[in-house]
Amino acid sequence: MNGKTVWERFSPMITIVLIVWFSQLSAAQSSCESRCGQRSGDCSCQATCESLKECCADYRQFCLQISPHSGTLLGGAHFVILNTTFDPASKLVCRFNSEIDTQGYVDSGNRGHCVSPLLYESGWIPFEVSTDNGATFNRHGTWLAVHHSKVSAEFKITLHNATKWQYYGTPNTGGSLTMSWNASLLTAAAVNVELWGYRETGEAYSDSWNPELRFLYSLEKAVPNNGSFTFIPSCANGSFSDWEIGALRVSPSMKDEGARDVAALWTGVHALAWHLEEKFRNDSAAWAYDKCISWHETEQKLPVFLSEIADCPCTLAQSRADTGRFHTDYGCDIEKGSVCTYHPGSVHCVRAIQASPKYGAGQQCCYDDTGAQVLTADSIGGSTPDRGHDWGSPPYRKPPRVPGVSHWLYDVITFYYCCLWSDNCHYYFTHRPSSDCRTYRPPKVGVVFGDPHFITLDGSNYTFNGKGEYYLLNTTYKALTVQVRTEPVSLENGSLAKATRLSAVAMQESGSDVIEVRTTRLPDHLEVLRNQQVLSFSEQSWMDLKGVFLYSSVRGNVSVMFPSGAGVEVRGRGGLMTVSVLLPEEFLNHTSGLLGSMNNDPQDDFVFKNGSVLFRDSSPEDLFIFGADWAISNETSLFTYDTADLLNTYFYAEKHDPAFVPVYSVIENPDDPLYGEMSELCGQDPFCKFDTMTTKNLTTGNATKISFQSHMSLVKDLEPVLSCGWLAPPTKGKKEGTTYLAGSTVKFTCNKGYVLTGSAEQTCLSTGMWLGDTPQCVSENILGIVLGSVGGALTLITMVFVIYRHSNKRNPRESGLYTPEAYFQSWLNESSQTPFVMQPCSPKKDCGTP
Repeated sequence: MNGKTVWERFSPMITIVLIVWFSQLSAAQSSCESRCGQRSGDCSCQATCESLKECCADYRQFCLQISPHSGTLLGGAHFVILNTTFDPASKLVCRFNSEIDTQGYVDSGNRGHCVSPLLYESGWIPFEVSTDNGATFNRHGTWLAVHHSKVSAEFKITLHNATKWQYYGTPNTGGSLTMSWNASLLTAAAVNVELWGYRETGEAYSDSWNPELRFLYSLEKAVPNNGSFTFIPSCANGSFSDWEIGALRVSPSMKDEGARDVAALWTGVHALAWHLEEKFRNDSAAWAYDKCISWHETEQKLPVFLSEIADCPCTLAQSRADTGRFHTDYGCDIEKGSVCTYHPGSVHCVRAIQASPKYGAGQQCCYDDTGAQVLTADSIGGSTPDRGHDWGSPPYRKPPRVPGVSHWLYDVITFYYCCLWSDNCHYYFTHRPSSDCRTYRPPKVGVVFGDPHFITLDGSNYTFNGKGEYYLLNTTYKALTVQVRTEPVSLENGSLAKATRLSAVAMQESGSDVIEVRTTRLPDHLEVLRNQQVLSFSEQSWMDLKGVFLYSSVRGNVSVMFPSGAGVEVRGRGGLMTVSVLLPEEFLNHTSGLLGSMNNDPQDDFVFKNGSVLFRDSSPEDLFIFGADWAISNETSLFTYDTADLLNTYFYAEKHDPAFVPVYSVIENPDDPLYGEMSELCGQDPFCKFDTMTTKNLTTGNATKISFQSHMSLVKDLEPVLSCGWLAPPTKGKKEGTTYLAGSTVKFTCNKGYVLTGSAEQTCLSTGMWLGDTPQCVSENILGIVLGSVGGALTLITMVFVIYRHSNKRNPRESGLYTPEAYFQSWLNESSQTPFVMQPCSPKKDCGTP
């Protein structure tokens, strides 16, 4: 071939192939297709790329933003994919959790749309989008599935007079029912109004135990989509009446009845009294009694979960302060007027945040207007534990851990059976009794606030105003880590003070999502990040995340709750950030860092990384060295570095800035123009004085003062309270008082015709024991007979004694000393009679243990 070698002949072709291959590889590495969250060649597909201006050109095409970003876990929520366009010919399929597909579409504006499916779980759910009818899924996003009762009212159906719906068919409750919705959320001229029922099938606590949400029937089809529907309910036919809880759905009438995962709106899950069988309407109390007895018999066969649930806090103050383990029950909230439908007499209830480990059970604790816990043994409105935690529990998806609906099935509809539709609450409370607070132990709390002042978990206080990133807390128990970042304080003239403030806090426990909270340019507004991505609380104030829960109802307050029971409260106030850490007693002897060694000994709080201890009364300079020792490293950092300033100041620089030398102490100078106002504001508060003088700002000093006062109030609310436990009233009697804490007194009286024996009152001592004898109420007639019998016995004994004396004079015994007791026993032995025993005049009754 003209003398050319094989290489010479094919090298041009090989070169072209390599150039094309390398160019395609380079293009692939510069794309975010199927690479969201990663760094791709010379550009980024990470959440921080936009603020760093290093995103790949197609970042928003493949890493999706949506609106709305949340909806009910029952499915049917419609959302739009933002900041990207689609080919009108695309056939969109949206896949959730890598397994559930729903049909999407492209609108006339080339925007993509998806519909959320039924999920049986809450929290952030990954989803993918295909544009080729499911052949490839290369676009990614996340969707927030929400408990049915936490969905914003704008996005769900409202039942007018909800109580009437759930009592329909009971005496004096009937007529028409009305529901309404936001018609603009459904792009349909007509809709179907459908009833869906919920149940759980299979053997309890086995792999065969499964949830089931099923379409039952349509109340009406092709209803005009005008946002309202009124009807008069008819009794369900046949087996439909077996479904006693469920929800109503409104969906476009162009879809088949009962079609799953189509755009729709839902009511909350509720008791379906209005659709139950004719037997219920004929005699609702008898029907409910039969259901109550059937449930009671079933409950007796199920495992007892009571021993593994958390004990309730003793007081309302404790329950509201222990934010790492308890959170407000939305059905009985003192901040919203204490409308406690299921707990009459209570003003506030909380729920244990975490479900019990084995059975997924929940705890509820309710309190009256005196702050005392309300118990079911005293009131129908008392605290009740739950076989199914209302908020569900990881891994969700299986009974009894399905959020909301499992709880309704095992704990709410059964309350209707036994307590609301009939008067048989004693059956319910047999299986759902209140737990008192005898084993409750409040958490310990440490705080950092102001120009950072620290109060350790054991109560020591000091100031450390270094600049950098540090371990606020590091634990060997549950691998909980809390880190803080500080920055210099800006003075009003624009210069920097020799003082610092917190600008961010980041935390993680045992592989959970990393949560970061940081200040913003807006005063007292806080920004929250999950795994470096900013979270929005515009739609939901509560979020279930991986290994952590978040709550933020206002922009300046964030609550973080971990499975260990640890809680972190972050507050923005006066341009400053305050961080409080609450730890249960399981963390004793397992903590280190700027909040000290939690072991109930404040003398050894200042422990260096190498284990050496700094004296508690050390100088501010020595304490500064202690604080600097707890700087983190880039390898251990949980922080996000999404601006050039953060990268240069913290990531590429030393974690503790040795060049920054703060003010260690201030001198109160009466000639200072700020002295008078400072003295009036701060009084004797040393933290307020320090921060006012170092920043020359009264607003800063006031924020520090409020933060310190809030901490002291929190410590006071969490002081241990001793309980002696519940006291029963005597049979045929009453008690006055339902508080069982140290210093409380409970009084007892008897019904007419009965006389009290034992103590008329008992007082709870600081030892945890009741002072006084168990009270009993005895019939006046029985008491007379008993007294008569006692008198007769005394007469008999007297006669025997006289006989003995007479016998002893006529025939003295050879033994010498001879007692009346011995003579009486001898007389019994020698006679053919049996010993005399006074028999009770009525069967013995056990009045129970106090």
